[in-house]
Amino acid sequence: MKEYRVVPAARDGVSSAIVRVPGSKSITNRAILLAALAEGESTIKGILVSNDSKDIMRCLLALGVEMECDEKRNEMHIRGCGGEIPVKKASINVGSAGTAARFITALLAVSKGEYYIDASEQMKKRPMKPLFDALIKCGVNISYKGEEGHFPVEMDSRAFTGHEISVDVGVSSQFLSGLLMAGALLKEGLTINITGARKSLPYVNMTAKVMESFGISVLNDLYHKNLWKVPCGKYRACDYSVEPDVSAACYFFALAHISEGGITVKVRNIHRKSLQGDIRFLDILEDMGAKVEEDSEGISVRGPKVYDGGTFDLNDFSDQALTLAAVGLFAKTPVTITGIGHIRKQECDRINAIVTNARALGATCTEGEDFVTIGHGAEERREDVLIETYNDHRVAMAFAVAGLRREGVIIKNPDCTQKTFPRFFDFLSIFEAKQPK
Repeated sequence: MKEYRVVPAARDGVSSAIVRVPGSKSITNRAILLAALAEGESTIKGILVSNDSKDIMRCLLALGVEMECDEKRNEMHIRGCGGEIPVKKASINVGSAGTAARFITALLAVSKGEYYIDASEQMKKRPMKPLFDALIKCGVNISYKGEEGHFPVEMDSRAFTGHEISVDVGVSSQFLSGLLMAGALLKEGLTINITGARKSLPYVNMTAKVMESFGISVLNDLYHKNLWKVPCGKYRACDYSVEPDVSAACYFFALAHISEGGITVKVRNIHRKSLQGDIRFLDILEDMGAKVEEDSEGISVRGPKVYDGGTFDLNDFSDQALTLAAVGLFAKTPVTITGIGHIRKQECDRINAIVTNARALGATCTEGEDFVTIGHGAEERREDVLIETYNDHRVAMAFAVAGLRREGVIIKNPDCTQKTFPRFFDFLSIFEAKQPK
């Protein structure tokens, strides 16, 4: 599918809907990796079967881990390797998954082997140098086969030494998550000193929670917040259930918010106590006038008739910057999103993607190195606009949500959503106005 024309929701169409989103991508990939390193056999239920999870599965299979995936039941059965990667010399491809790239690289660095690591063209552009630099200081020999600091690389980790490491997490907390998960395999564990401008690390806290389920506890020093420690230990096989993906749920919460009070959306099995930092997106919607309710089944959102904008710091849950930008298109006053400089180095320059597409839709827009401001104007124009997705799943999904209110939104390369939400447009069609036959 080369393009997808979004059909705006009918004013007298669906007034309420219950949605069940797939499992969390972030938790899925962490659980798969830890089950692969555990002693014994684990069953992981509720996984997200997407391009990202397939990337990490493919890497682990190439490294000798035995696993079976039941896509119909969204389950995996993994026979762990007991902390010892079976294959000591291999060529792998991490695809486009940042989690696979950062987690597998850290794992191979402590595995005492020789590896060639390649990636998709998109992933080759994303930052890896802070992790590579940290590993080189610990004796890992990394030879760049393309641009310095990027894939592909040859890695010889047979000389890895030490139990302390320093890494810059300014562009990605995945560097720290990968080192924590791998660090438990070292005889003395691993102490990690982090640098870089990140106010908090919700995805690392998620990593620590998933590690705890597999038998390893992480310590973040109360007096030296930048110091993280993981002891030597054996991961324990278990049956693990993956939470629904809050990042995916936020598109439907945003959809309800921009519907002028016309649609209430409940997402099943999403709760405020989620491990996922993106749950804080609901706080922003409440600040902008949404009615948010939680019960035993999940969380429902009903948007206001009209709403003002505001200034919001999304440093801790920046995957929702694009979603908030879509909401901002229809606010009465500007929406400014701050603390997001690092999203320029994700699947694409996401600040540029916001500015380019918001302006194409008729909205005023300004940007700085780490912020963007979205003004009004998107509803004043009705001509067709082809949304440039840059092969970025979150750009496609966020602006598709905007298309449920603003006519003429056409999503370029909609299949890029296969990365994390393979059936996104099937879910979206529930809300689109039915066209006469």
